[in-house]
Amino acid sequence: QVQLVESGGGLVQPGGSLRLSCAASADISRVFLMGWYRQAPGKQREFVASITTGGITNYPNSVKGRFTISRDNAKNTVYLQMNSLKAEDTAVYYCKFGAPGSGYWGQGTQVTVSS
Repeated sequence: QVQLVESGGGLVQPGGSLRLSCAASADISRVFLMGWYRQAPGKQREFVASITTGGITNYPNSVKGRFTISRDNAKNTVYLQMNSLKAEDTAVYYCKFGAPGSGYWGQGTQVTVSS
């Protein structure tokens, strides 16, 4: 099985930045979609960002312009750069290996945005 290890979460003030990393135990170079999701207390898990093998990215309006997803296939790692963080960004962030409905999930990393 593929293991995904997220890192980079923590406590940050509103307006601050964090960079999340997701290291995979398998080759991601031919995995069409890699992505990030998040889940806040009492809320459904929601899509945050995705990136294809061709570098096409997708974001919901809630994070568009503030978050940037990237991938380094040589390192089997996907990143999520989060800028201008808001309190509503507080959640556990999960890395996803593969397309929706399949693939693997990381264990999650906590991001807390609070003054």
